[in-house]
Amino acid sequence: MKNIFFDSWDSIFRTAIITILAYVLLITSLRSSGKRTLSKMNAFDFIVTIALGSTLATVLLNKNVALADGVLAFLLLIYLQYLITFVSARSNFVSSLVKSTPALLVYKGKLLDAAMQKERINKDEIYAAIRENGIASLEEVDAVIMETDGSLNVVKSVGDFQSDVMKNIHQGGPPADR
Repeated sequence: MKNIFFDSWDSIFRTAIITILAYVLLITSLRSSGKRTLSKMNAFDFIVTIALGSTLATVLLNKNVALADGVLAFLLLIYLQYLITFVSARSNFVSSLVKSTPALLVYKGKLLDAAMQKERINKDEIYAAIRENGIASLEEVDAVIMETDGSLNVVKSVGDFQSDVMKNIHQGGPPADR
């Protein structure tokens, strides 16, 4: 139980200096990589964020990891994420590897149970999203879509599923009344 509360002033100063420098370098790197790195997260973005947090914690607290090693890790993670998002914005194949497709959970006022089970979402979460949009009844909703970042979008009037906005949504089988 040696050094449980205090190791040395050198350790305290190292942690303070490394924390300040790593923080400044991380913020600078994130800002230079563009808005996408800090946007709403899909699973790929979430993993990169967790890796950045883990790297930061290791650099701050592990005396065997130099600041330069941590900065290199930050830069590699941030710019690999930038590269993947750059390529996925230009390639449907790469995009499909790193992002899921939106899923239709409600169609014409009817819950799509199979899609809800596949996406692991319950009707209470759908009802909450509908209420957030100021709608009082499921029957007033043409569609509820789970987006690639896990958010729920409520659409009052779908119109045509072949429109540019609606055509990439995974419909998980036709509802009974379609």
